[in-house]
Amino acid sequence: MKIQNFGKSLSRLIIMVAICMLSLHAMAYDFSYTHQGKTLYYNITSDNTVEVTCYSHSIYDNDNNYVSGDVVIPSSVTNNGTTYSVTSIGGLAFYECSSLTSVIIPNSVTSIGGGAFAYCSGLTSIAIPNSVTSIGEWAFAACSGLTSITIPNSVISIGNDAFYECSGLTSVTIGNSVTSIGEGAFLECSGLTSVTIPNSVTSIGEGAFAYCSGLISVTIPNSVTSIGDNAFAYCSGLTSITIPNSVTSIGTSAFYGCSGLTSVTIGNSVTSIGDNAFRNCSGLTSVTIGNSVTSIGEGAFYECSELISVTIPNSVTSIGDYAFLECSGLTSVTIGNSVTSIGESAFYECSGLTSVTIPNSVTSIGGVAFYKCSGLTSVTLPNSVTSIGDYAFSYCSGLTSIVSKATVPPALGNEVFPNPNSCNVIVSCGSLEAYTSSQWNNYFPNRIEEDCSSALQEVESTR
Repeated sequence: MKIQNFGKSLSRLIIMVAICMLSLHAMAYDFSYTHQGKTLYYNITSDNTVEVTCYSHSIYDNDNNYVSGDVVIPSSVTNNGTTYSVTSIGGLAFYECSSLTSVIIPNSVTSIGGGAFAYCSGLTSIAIPNSVTSIGEWAFAACSGLTSITIPNSVISIGNDAFYECSGLTSVTIGNSVTSIGEGAFLECSGLTSVTIPNSVTSIGEGAFAYCSGLISVTIPNSVTSIGDNAFAYCSGLTSITIPNSVTSIGTSAFYGCSGLTSVTIGNSVTSIGDNAFRNCSGLTSVTIGNSVTSIGEGAFYECSELISVTIPNSVTSIGDYAFLECSGLTSVTIGNSVTSIGESAFYECSGLTSVTIPNSVTSIGGVAFYKCSGLTSVTLPNSVTSIGDYAFSYCSGLTSIVSKATVPPALGNEVFPNPNSCNVIVSCGSLEAYTSSQWNNYFPNRIEEDCSSALQEVESTR
């Protein structure tokens, strides 16, 4: 079982490598221009436009920290008698200008390049005008002094890791034209407490809000169709989440480690719950699974120790390996009539589970599926079950009664049931001979009985 631990592994070193790649495209400046006492550097991008660029094209030079204090970027600059409009802030333009405190960007600028303000740790204020349409990758990464940001309605996309590790950021306003929030866009913004995602957004990228430990409230609009892998992983302050009907998929580890999450409502359009989607949500007590879900991924609710009951709707066809592993608080499970397979370790060590109804659609029960479910006292196997994996009910110390309705005895793995000498096996009327001539009789010597009472009751009821 692969657990994706997104975020902390995205260290400064990895960001540095990414920025190094950006620096390969950076050019030495064409000219400098002084405005309100601050000298900035520019590259000519056309006959009448320029971009703000860095003083040096090498991020290893100590002279990158070339400007400090409050900076006003002019809307136009003049060089050798030619006036140019400032239309963009280039990649790495202010990279690691740690003494920079505030920036005003003019309305002439339409784009902010990759790493443009990365590691400007002293930056506390920046005004992004309505002319800007795109914010590049790592644009404001590790701007730890930035406390609030307003992304105007003109912006269409927020690049990957754009605000990565802006730990002081408490407030974000996302404009109504943003359609996608990039991978890791707000990763490790630990001070962020709430965010409203506008109705224009259709996708939330991988790790977009991962490790935002201060996040207590998030609104996902009906426009969103997909929630990426690790999107809200380790948002430990998040207490409840409603996934709207527009969402069709919940990515791997999307809410992994959201320990404060107590309730989840999954909309009726979601078809798949990704592997480890809600793993280690240790405070989760209630989950509502929508009627369109067909698969519950590996470890989807693994270590949700406070989850008391769960209803798996009739739309679900498979319960993945480890899906509810170590949900020790789980007392009852209702499995829908379309489930055909219960994966390995699906309910492993659900010690509080006292009853489970396995529907007639299930054909296979995986190895150690109910291993160490010590509270389970009886289990009924429907006619559809053909195989039971190794140790499926092993160490279910309270199990004393097994009822099998299968006419053909299901194939048994190794040590499927505990205490074969103290378990009674009741088989449906007419199948006793099949069981006593199979491996079941070797496993349960002299413990197999036939019960025709239910069949007789049915006959009586039809008279």
